[in-house]
Amino acid sequence: MEVVNVGADLLADAVEAQATVVSRVDWRPPMAGTEADLATLALDPLRSEANTRALDAMLGVTAHLVDVLPASEALGLQRGEFLHAGPPLTWERASGPMRGALMAGAALEGLVDDPEDAVALFESGSAVSLEPCHHRGTVGPMAGVVTPGMWMFVLEDLATGRRTHCSLNEGLGKVLRYGAYGPEVLTRLRWMGDVLGPVLHTAVGAVRDSVGPIDVTAILTQMLQMGDEAHNRNRAGTLMLLRDLSPAMVTSGADPRDVAEALRFVGANDHFFLNLAMPACRLALDAARDTEGSTMVVAMARNGTDFGIQTAGTGDAWFTGPAQVAEGLYLGEYGPDDANPDIGDSAITETAGIGGFAMATAPAIVRLVGGTVPDALATTRRMHEITLGENPRWSVPILDFQGTPSGIDVSRVCRTGILPQINTGMAGRVAGTGQVGAGLVTPPAEIFPLALARLAELSRQRQAASTPR
Repeated sequence: MEVVNVGADLLADAVEAQATVVSRVDWRPPMAGTEADLATLALDPLRSEANTRALDAMLGVTAHLVDVLPASEALGLQRGEFLHAGPPLTWERASGPMRGALMAGAALEGLVDDPEDAVALFESGSAVSLEPCHHRGTVGPMAGVVTPGMWMFVLEDLATGRRTHCSLNEGLGKVLRYGAYGPEVLTRLRWMGDVLGPVLHTAVGAVRDSVGPIDVTAILTQMLQMGDEAHNRNRAGTLMLLRDLSPAMVTSGADPRDVAEALRFVGANDHFFLNLAMPACRLALDAARDTEGSTMVVAMARNGTDFGIQTAGTGDAWFTGPAQVAEGLYLGEYGPDDANPDIGDSAITETAGIGGFAMATAPAIVRLVGGTVPDALATTRRMHEITLGENPRWSVPILDFQGTPSGIDVSRVCRTGILPQINTGMAGRVAGTGQVGAGLVTPPAEIFPLALARLAELSRQRQAASTPR
C-alpha cells in the first residue's frame, strides 16, 4: 500500500505508527474568503503575461550611485515638509518612534529649539506636512524621516533615467530613525550634514566622472556571495563601497581631519550600505509598476502603526493592516513590552528578493535576529513558493547557486497562506528610546486578500468591457 497524505499531519502520523510509508504533501486551504477572487484571477488571460513582464522589468534594472545631495535639492523638499516610512500617516496615529524621529527632524531644521517643543508644532499641523517617502521616489529605514537638510543617496537606472533616493545611515543604537532625539542624535546629524554629505558628494562625483558611477546592483551581487543578505547584514557591502569611494574621498580636497572622520564613521558602521540597497531595490521594483493585470507586489512598507503593500496592477493604492511586533533578540534588559510594532521602508529589500528572502546567503544573521541556521535555509526555500521566479544575479551559494526568490505574487500568498518573511530591527515603543532589538516578522495576513479583491475586481471589469453585447 502507498499512502499520500495532504494537509493534516495527524492522519499521516497515525498511518506511520502502523509501519506504513507515507508521502506527505504540504498543502493548506486558501486564505478564508479568497476562493472566488482566486478563481477569477486564475482565469484572467492577461495575468500570466503581465506577471512575466513585471518580473522581467524588475530583473532588468541596474542601479548606479550617481550623486549625494541634500533632500531640498534632490527631492525639492521645502521647509516644514517631512517624509516618513510606510503608508500615509497622521501625527495623531503616529507611534512613539515615529514621533521621536519627527521631533528630532523638527529640531534639526530649526523649526524648534527643543525637540520636546515639536509636539505642539505637529499637533497644530499649521506649519508642517507629512508624506510617505514612497510618494517621492524615496525609501527610509525604520521611521524613515527625511527633512530638507538631510543628504540623500541618488541612484539611477542609466537605461531609463529613473531615479530613487535614500538618506545616509546614522549607525545603530540611539539614532533618529529609531525614534531617539537626544543631543547626541542631533550632533551626529549636523556633522553628517556639514561634513559627511559634502565629502561623499565630491567623492561620488569624482568616481562618476572618471570611471563611471558605482554599480550598486553589482555590489549587491557580490555581497550575497560574501555572507550578507542586504537588510540586517551589510558588512561586506559597506566595505566594498568604502573600497570604491575612499581614494576619491582622500583626494577630495576636504580637510584631512574631516576625511579621516568620514572614513572612520563609514568603516565602523556595518549598516551603511543598507541605505544603498534599499533604493536599489526600489528602483528595480519601480520598473514593474503600473503593469495592468499583474499580481506582483512592488512595495511593502511599515510606519510603526500600519503595514501596507502596493502591487504592479493597482497603481498607487495601499492595502493596509496593523503592523506586527517582531519576534527576536533584545538588547540589554529590553523585552517584548518595550518594542514598537514593525516600522520602516526597509522591507523593500524582501520585496525585491533579498533580506529575509535571502537568509540562506547569510546564516550568521540568526545570531542577530534569532532562529537557527536550518531556519535560514528553510526560509529562503519557502519564499520560492510565493514568488513568480528567481533572480539569477542574486544567487545563494549554499543552495547550489539558486537565484533568490523574486516577485511576490499576491495570488500565491492567498492560495498557500505563506506570508513573506522579513528580518528587521526593533525600535523602542516610547519616543526617544532608540533600538531595543532585532528579529523576524511577517505582514498582517489580511492585507493580501484586500489586494487580491481589488485585482479580481479590475479583472472582472476588463473581462466585462471585452465581452460583446
